[in-house]
Amino acid sequence: MKRLIPAFAVLLGWALAACSAQPAPLTSLRAIRNLDKAEAAMQPPAAFEATVTYRRAGETTLFVQDGNAAIYVWAAADLKMAPGDRVLVRGKVQSSFRPIVVADDVTVLRHTGLPKSVPATFDELIRSQRDCMRVTVRARVMSADLIKNGQSITTHMQLLADGGVIEVYVNSSDAMLVDVLLDAEVEVTGVASASFDGKMQRTGAQMAVPSVSDVKILTRPASSPWNLPVSQMGDILDSYHVANRSQRVRVHGTITYYQPGSALVLQSGAESLWVMTTYEAPLRVGGQVDVTGFPDVHDGFLALSGGEVKEGPVYSPVAPRRVTRSELTSSKNVFDLVTIEGVVVTEVREGSQDEYVLMSEGQMFSAIYRRPWTGDTPTPPMKEIPIGSRVSVSGICILEDSNPFNHEVPFNILMRTPGDIAVIARPSMVNIRNLIVVVGFLFVVVMVVGIRSLRIERKVRRQAAASAALERRRSQILEDINGSRPLAEIIEQIVAMASLKLKGVPCWCQIADGARLGSIPPQTNNLRCIKQEIPARSGPPLGTIFAGLDPRTKPTGDEGETLSMAAGLATLAIETRRLYSDLLHRSEFDQLTEIHNRFFMDTYLNLQIEEARLKASIFGLIYIDLDKFKEVNDLHGHRAGDLYLQEAATRMKQQLRPHDLLARLGGDEFAVLVPVVRNRAEVEEIAQRLEHSFDEPFSIEDLVLHGSASVGIAVYPEDAATKDSLLSAADAAMYVAKNAKRQEA
Repeated sequence: MKRLIPAFAVLLGWALAACSAQPAPLTSLRAIRNLDKAEAAMQPPAAFEATVTYRRAGETTLFVQDGNAAIYVWAAADLKMAPGDRVLVRGKVQSSFRPIVVADDVTVLRHTGLPKSVPATFDELIRSQRDCMRVTVRARVMSADLIKNGQSITTHMQLLADGGVIEVYVNSSDAMLVDVLLDAEVEVTGVASASFDGKMQRTGAQMAVPSVSDVKILTRPASSPWNLPVSQMGDILDSYHVANRSQRVRVHGTITYYQPGSALVLQSGAESLWVMTTYEAPLRVGGQVDVTGFPDVHDGFLALSGGEVKEGPVYSPVAPRRVTRSELTSSKNVFDLVTIEGVVVTEVREGSQDEYVLMSEGQMFSAIYRRPWTGDTPTPPMKEIPIGSRVSVSGICILEDSNPFNHEVPFNILMRTPGDIAVIARPSMVNIRNLIVVVGFLFVVVMVVGIRSLRIERKVRRQAAASAALERRRSQILEDINGSRPLAEIIEQIVAMASLKLKGVPCWCQIADGARLGSIPPQTNNLRCIKQEIPARSGPPLGTIFAGLDPRTKPTGDEGETLSMAAGLATLAIETRRLYSDLLHRSEFDQLTEIHNRFFMDTYLNLQIEEARLKASIFGLIYIDLDKFKEVNDLHGHRAGDLYLQEAATRMKQQLRPHDLLARLGGDEFAVLVPVVRNRAEVEEIAQRLEHSFDEPFSIEDLVLHGSASVGIAVYPEDAATKDSLLSAADAAMYVAKNAKRQEA
């Protein structure tokens, strides 16, 4: 027995140590919300009951509330629950803007109904006094649009409340709701939230609304905004009116960037702030100052506007933090003073700034120096950095996207002086500039000797002419990239310039999934081929540039530098044109059905009216409305509705002639422009074909749907002579047909 006592004591000690090592879980929302950031960062366990107030299918977002305490929970996307469910949440607390809970498990206990919402003002939302709670606000709808959120469609609204704008996201894809919301006075019930930048600083007030039933229209607008008289673009400010009651604030920090009369950047520890100001007096970068102004959000980033500056006596410059490209793309370093290394791809002098395009970790970004205005004084020359040099760049990190939940955000570095870019390692010594120096030295030597002066002089002139011609070509290529010249011609210019720099060797370019351009030799097996991938800002390479050299020659650094320069120019050309093509396609085509949209139809209809007037001809317009489409969405879901719309568009397109134009006007409404007809009967015949295209059932995944459409026609100029009146006439004829169907039923 005496031997067992020490063993029992050891076991008891282990048990007490285990109990002390595992803290008891927090069992109430109130206890979790009362944690400060340091306590939340220790990730204490939590196990509590609460009621679901918001959940979007297929996402990790979950808001829960218990009494007057509410919190955000990160939960697995496949968990099934609905607003009003009482749940048991087990997980760990994490530090964020407020403490949040990362759930290991969420169990639905029962359905108890939603907690009663409380009225909220804009001031309460912008200060996060109602954070995560179920609230009700009253405001006027400024905008309403359907947006794609992951795999689902969401209604996004901007509400103008007394005090500012509230961003509202509703779990609804009802296009008809969007049409009736503009300028309406509404009452919205949902969960109070906020928008954030990469540093989890608030940049606005938000609400997450579970369903369309939580949006109540109190007062409808007197008339549709589309019936407003057309204003001249230069006169739209006549209707501008703002009542801003934002209160002035004061901040303190160290100046890390200053552009007199425009902006400055303050940094204090891990925090940094962009200040918009008209202050022009000299300020020292590195000096500590007090700034007063008004809180603002500029392009989605937290900012201070109307800044007034009071300089202090303390001078304590902030040391730039060394970072990598991957760190900057996370958007957590917005407006911070940083240092990053890269390789110079190209450099461009513009009217008011110098720009260096750098490569780091296989991706490109720009380092920009905005030159101060010098009046009549000549502008100092741009600091020349040899192409291919490895440099260190210091400056302010500026981003193109403020959303902290987007990955790989493009960024640039805003330099404060030309000295913020410094060469770490120069490119290969074998380059044109060094060659000119050597030739110049030989020219002096030969002049002293006197015998070979004429030959050396000719050589220098040829080299100078070749260098000037190369620079002119490069400048012309940069101008063509921003112009309307075809992309294939620009790529051919780039490889021709590379060939010229490599003394006439064949160079060509293979565009990824595209054409092969340039001087392509019939046989490459007997050549020493080198290549350089064309990098993209994000994603796989855009293609490859090749050069075929004499196998008897030895590799030189000039070869890689030349192809690297050509690849950088090709990147600028391809991405610029692809961005333009994508924007043009989005402006003219419906993203769901891939047929033309209302904007293109309006433009094309105006052109058709002008042509008909010129030729004294006629044409037809057919208006199609899908019958009972809302029932497809309500009974089978929006995915089935989207597939139904796509199949309907395909069927109707098959009934048309090559020169007829099918467009989606919005929701379940379509229109067909019939430009070549001789009489009304031909238009009616095409309308009947469109109507009969719905006779066969629709096979949508595992569903069989029976559809139909109501069709109305209008003939120019018999029924109407303007775009709007033609659309109205065809729309009215369609409604007559739809009412006739209802009476027959």
